[in-house]
Amino acid sequence: NGIRCVAKLAHDHGISTARPMKVQTASDVLLLDYRLNDDDKVDSVTVDMGQPVLDIAQIPVDLPGQQRAIDHPCTDLFDEMPPPDDWHQRCGLDARMSCISMGNPHVVFFCDHVDQVPLERLGPVIEHHRLFPQRVNAHFVQIQSPSQITMRTWERGSGLTQACGTGACAVCVAGSLRQQCERQIIAHLPGGDLELSLIHI
Repeated sequence: NGIRCVAKLAHDHGISTARPMKVQTASDVLLLDYRLNDDDKVDSVTVDMGQPVLDIAQIPVDLPGQQRAIDHPCTDLFDEMPPPDDWHQRCGLDARMSCISMGNPHVVFFCDHVDQVPLERLGPVIEHHRLFPQRVNAHFVQIQSPSQITMRTWERGSGLTQACGTGACAVCVAGSLRQQCERQIIAHLPGGDLELSLIHI
């Protein structure tokens, strides 16, 4: 989301009119395309986020003997959540995690009712869990249909956030690998909707 704002700022203030626009990030150079409105201002931006990282050593996730963590059981992680109550049942949690890096580490959980997840309580515990030596962004996802999902996010270092672009990309990858989502989806986040297309996996 941040890099899309950079593209709008750069174009609308005359800094760059390149298409595609190239932006250097901490992990890579990303390519951005954009659509203009009738006033020649950027209306929407598309980012090529590159290849998702599934190798847990690169994410990183501390799971010795594993190469990937897609649908990996994680009941031990949730057993440590204070205080114990029935939130698992209320949200219909699938107690398996999918770990993906989009240049930063993400862990994705699926559930039936994302609004029933006490994310303000779970988020800090997941972020700092020993499984994630560089901490992690945590996402809880409800599948609305093969082409639409609803998600909520706890970002490392920021807490509850309205949207997470790299997180939505990770959710798209996880949903596709679980064969629950199509390769093109709309992700509904508290801050708005994102359109995602999985082309690199």
